[in-house]
Amino acid sequence: METAEFIEVLRREGLLLADAAGQAGLTAKVPPCPGWQVRDLVRHQGVVHRWAARFVTEGRTDAARMEEDAPEDGVLLSWFREGHARLVDGLAAAPPDLDCWYFLPAPSPLAFWARRQAHETTVHRVDAEAALGKDLTPIGTAFAADGVDELLTGFHVRAKSRVRSDRPRSLRVRAVDAPAGQGDWLMHLTADPLRTERAGMGPADCTVRGTAAELYLALWNRGPYEGLEVSGDTSLVELWQRTAAVI
Repeated sequence: METAEFIEVLRREGLLLADAAGQAGLTAKVPPCPGWQVRDLVRHQGVVHRWAARFVTEGRTDAARMEEDAPEDGVLLSWFREGHARLVDGLAAAPPDLDCWYFLPAPSPLAFWARRQAHETTVHRVDAEAALGKDLTPIGTAFAADGVDELLTGFHVRAKSRVRSDRPRSLRVRAVDAPAGQGDWLMHLTADPLRTERAGMGPADCTVRGTAAELYLALWNRGPYEGLEVSGDTSLVELWQRTAAVI
């Protein structure tokens, strides 16, 4: 996907999140995030949007901490919408050679922030719709496959990931509706950080198959595993569910 496409997804998903949050009410519980109410979700995402926007609009090259200040309930949603618009507009106006801090491999800082915030906001839009209790807005195949890729080749190969195994094991994930070569990941689990191969060769101890959207929700711990096809050692799926949570 192109950077402009990620920015458009971010624009749409932020608006959907705000709409769902407003309909659910700020005191509604957020099922995918135990202990959270919608106000916590809106505050979290609003803080993240402002944090990301500072890198993009100010060209900050240091890993600045997130600001944890958010307004009271009465203006919380308008505050969220303002910060979301600031981030979208900042990304859309940023030069291709933007130089700023970022934390996962990417073709450029601009490509990183557009992609990361599109997925961050989509995952939390799902949370807001879950709090509302409505059917989830569909997630496109290409975008969902990209989100699985970011999770498996970006987030969980870092040292801070808790996805580890005391003996070598392998877990394959296949998106059955993704284009050839774009929906197959082979994860190698050891006591060291996860190693993921795109379209990796060889057998796996466990294979999980589903549509890209189903995998996106399940692997980000926002959807059920019941609709997925799981073969082999199912304890690897249990290990993932137990250790791979990303808020």
